[in-house]
Amino acid sequence: MRSRAEVDATLQTAKLNPAELLPTVHCLSFGPQAGAGECCLLQLEPGLCAELEAGHSLVIRGEKDEQAVLCSKDKTYDMKIADTSNMLLFIPGCKTPEQLNDNQASCNIIHSQIAGFANNYWELRRCRPKLKKLRKLLMEDPYEGPDSQKDQTSTFSKYTTEDLLSLIQASEEEILHQLQVIDACKIEGYWRILEFDYEMKLLNHVTQLIESESWPLSKVPLRTCLEELGSLEPTDMIEHILLSYGRKYVDDAGEVYFEMHEDKICRSIAQMLLQNAVKFNLSEFQEVWQQSVPEGVTARLDQLKGLALVDKSSRPETIFLLKVEDLPEDNQDRFNSLFSIREKWTEEDITPYIQDLCAEKQTVGALLTKYARSSMQNGVRVYNSRRPIS
Repeated sequence: MRSRAEVDATLQTAKLNPAELLPTVHCLSFGPQAGAGECCLLQLEPGLCAELEAGHSLVIRGEKDEQAVLCSKDKTYDMKIADTSNMLLFIPGCKTPEQLNDNQASCNIIHSQIAGFANNYWELRRCRPKLKKLRKLLMEDPYEGPDSQKDQTSTFSKYTTEDLLSLIQASEEEILHQLQVIDACKIEGYWRILEFDYEMKLLNHVTQLIESESWPLSKVPLRTCLEELGSLEPTDMIEHILLSYGRKYVDDAGEVYFEMHEDKICRSIAQMLLQNAVKFNLSEFQEVWQQSVPEGVTARLDQLKGLALVDKSSRPETIFLLKVEDLPEDNQDRFNSLFSIREKWTEEDITPYIQDLCAEKQTVGALLTKYARSSMQNGVRVYNSRRPIS
């Protein structure tokens, strides 16, 4: 235990003026359990700090072969170790200069034990949620309908919300939102994606009923749909397909209606036509596509962004299926994949396939600047890879 005289002697040796310092002195010693690696430091932004202080939880997610991320209720952060040249000491009950200023008459010497130390800390950086795995897991065992023998004998795992929270590197709100985006539904407590052919079968039932009843797409009655189609398919599946392809609303009389999304209906019908063809003559495809959509609906190529790609260099022009959800999630891998499909891209063509890679406040232009090289071709700006593609 140091005495005041020993402290003063140390200050004199260090040529420090005691009058310029606070009168209280911390005398530090290592406790018996002090050691590196016993504690970890995590640097938090004010918003996350406030969440913890309010009693909310932060969760670290990731399997053994994945880099850990930290999730709040609605955001995801990459975790990276940041080294520091200063040794960071953990001292329980240590008073800061601000706290000492509040009580200048506090004990002149405070003896404190160091409980641990570290030479680094965890730094957080906001990142995109890693949601590609969500669709991959659910597509292992898509739902083919109540009469499917495969569903009764399948050995694939089924996933509850809790299962997905433990497996997907994203916050709870981001996972639940993505389940809506991919049109997943809960069946017997498990999240499922409808097998595409079964989904189209349900959609066909609904669109045929709409045409036979001459309903406007903006006012499709739920009750009548369930009454008319309930003998063909489970009513919860009919309602799910209406929710997937329409917006639910209630009129002044309390009746539930759906306003159907024309673009989404056209998009799915196009996918059905394209999925079994390597390439499709563009003009022939457009003719068949228009004949396949509900009466009064116009099929347009801009409805297929991120789903199909037109090859304008071939004669005649062709179209083929290229779904953005089938591309890699990593930025560099995504660009490598795109440039292996097509050497040069216009910004208009490539944007639907990289839009989801944009981080907060990042633009498509910034991504292209980083991962692609631009040039002019016949008066049009095109982008190609910065590195050789094997």
